[in-house]
Amino acid sequence: MFTAPTPGTVSRALLLGDPLPTWKTLLCLAPLIPGTALVSACGGHEEALPAMEPASPPSGSPSPERPFQNTAPAETAATPAWWRPTPGTRWQIQLSGKLNTGFNVPVYDVDLFDTPTATLTALKSQGRKVICYFSAGSYEDWRPDAKSFPSAVLGKALDGWPGERWLDIRATSVRDIMRSRIELARQKGCDAVDPDNVDGYSNNTGFRLTSADQLAFNRFLASEAHSRGLAVGLKNDVDQVTQLVNDFDFQVNEECLQYDECDTLRPFITAGKAVFHIEYGGAALAQSVCPEANALGFDTLVKNLELDAARISCR
Repeated sequence: MFTAPTPGTVSRALLLGDPLPTWKTLLCLAPLIPGTALVSACGGHEEALPAMEPASPPSGSPSPERPFQNTAPAETAATPAWWRPTPGTRWQIQLSGKLNTGFNVPVYDVDLFDTPTATLTALKSQGRKVICYFSAGSYEDWRPDAKSFPSAVLGKALDGWPGERWLDIRATSVRDIMRSRIELARQKGCDAVDPDNVDGYSNNTGFRLTSADQLAFNRFLASEAHSRGLAVGLKNDVDQVTQLVNDFDFQVNEECLQYDECDTLRPFITAGKAVFHIEYGGAALAQSVCPEANALGFDTLVKNLELDAARISCR
């Protein structure tokens, strides 16, 4: 599940060597009608918008992306055992459609199960970091390990997401399956994991989950990731940020501007940890959200709800 308003994906980056675009080219073929949807097929190159568009962005607006270069410092004895992204880290998330690896960004967030190991290896060979997405708090009936879940741990359906049900995160069997998924991420070469649906306690799951249950489960996920040298992101769960910021390495948030929740994420920025932020909409939305998101220090993308390749980057 791609957690959106209630549940749980434009700028087209240049290929190395392409000329720098004007800021409006970052709308990546988006229609000029305000509020229209993004074009999901954002090919390898951008097309410039009409010449009437300004050649330079106003302050806080979506900005052109520089060609990707791996400038990460060499590791030393003092370097943490796992990757820890900082604010200002440009990224791309794609969880549906054929993966477009042509964006000039240092971080990709991709599906753990659907992305071949060879693709992860290719991204990493270019000096990129790879975050691997999976749902930790919900059952998805199409996943290869779906039959591993006992019926007793399957709760209510997630509204709007066929084949998906909440999990009883207190169950040992659920933890065992999530441990195996994190181990799969390590084996495939992921640098980090993005466990979704980790705020079940605040939803109607069919189980009497408490805040303490959620904190224990989320810390379990973080511990399992770190024990394997993987970074881990806290997905949404905005009401527990202050309690969990020290356990997680970054935040992946959906629509905090839409729901007026962005202030709850400030502890990550204060701690020097990236907030990978998504708002769902089109070109017109980017004009309104980017100045505020940039001022907060977030690394914000405007995406389609299906989290395909299309994107507008605010930085």
